[in-house]
Amino acid sequence: MTNKVLMLTMSRLSRNITRKIGLPPGSLIYTGRKKIDRLHLSIIDYGPEHVDETENHEIESCFPFYETPATSWITITGLHETEKIESLSSHFGIHPLISEDILNIHQRPKVEFFDDYIFITLKIVDFKTDIRRIGIDQVSLILGKGYVIQFQEESETLFDSLKNRIRDNKGRIRRMNSDYLLYAILDIIIDHYFLNLEAISDHIEQVEAQLMADPTNDTLNEIYRLKQEILFLRKSVWPLRESVSKLERSETSLIGEKIVPYLRDLYDHTIQVIDSVETHRDLLSGMLDLYLSSVSNKMNQVMKMLTIIATIFIPLTFIVGIYGMNFENMPELEWHYAYYAVLAFMFTVAVGMLIWFRRKRWL
Repeated sequence: MTNKVLMLTMSRLSRNITRKIGLPPGSLIYTGRKKIDRLHLSIIDYGPEHVDETENHEIESCFPFYETPATSWITITGLHETEKIESLSSHFGIHPLISEDILNIHQRPKVEFFDDYIFITLKIVDFKTDIRRIGIDQVSLILGKGYVIQFQEESETLFDSLKNRIRDNKGRIRRMNSDYLLYAILDIIIDHYFLNLEAISDHIEQVEAQLMADPTNDTLNEIYRLKQEILFLRKSVWPLRESVSKLERSETSLIGEKIVPYLRDLYDHTIQVIDSVETHRDLLSGMLDLYLSSVSNKMNQVMKMLTIIATIFIPLTFIVGIYGMNFENMPELEWHYAYYAVLAFMFTVAVGMLIWFRRKRWL
């Protein structure tokens, strides 16, 4: 079971990456699995006084939003149509290496700065309580002057609340620029980490209760599996702190001074997420030690009982051995009640030893 968990974890990291071996840098190869039939394009163009929404399958419909006075949130769902991704990248001036990173869904979370845009890639986590596994989807973001382009493999309801805030003109988002939109997207993703960590924590508590009550091999397998899931989550969270820190300390004109305090708060949230992940990791390590101690304690109890039984039978075996030597000069053999007397003596010895063990608290 443990080896199977390790193999499943590694398969999530290495699937389809071998297709890129030997190709020149900038080759657009989608390393994931096709999750929707066609690429879907969603555009929300907004300002203080208006909101316009567009949804279709034509990548060219987003080209006019490259230079507009309003803020445009362009969401590309479905990365398997690489030629459309290449067309969009060419129109918005995105470097081929960045396009390659967008299509590589196993990309390490990072941020890169260019003259006209900022590239950010990070992971969305989703702890599936029914199968008790962490699902991770990659989201890539391009922040430009007046626009944010979001690339994802499949539709995410995670951002519906942000879309409703834009539609209903709640908060300050309609009065802010694209850098605030970027912050709002990152804030939702990081806050979602807390919800999933809470669900993981509840499951760990259930495993811990089972561990204290009656640990079995299934308990051990579940602890190992959770350790692998936390390790997988940790690899997605740790680089995120570095990315947010770079955004906070950047001197690019694409991020205004008003957004810096928000990014600083976002950085604090990433630290809290990392602390929670490390706490869960330490807790699982402690549970593993507790399981091994519990199994060892059970073994010690069994060995203790067997040792007591063997100890009781040592003097009884000695007595039986004496009277089984068949010497002729053994007066007790001629006594009519010798058999019953020996049995009574052996019983007394056994009971006496049990009483002594009880007083010593060995039983």
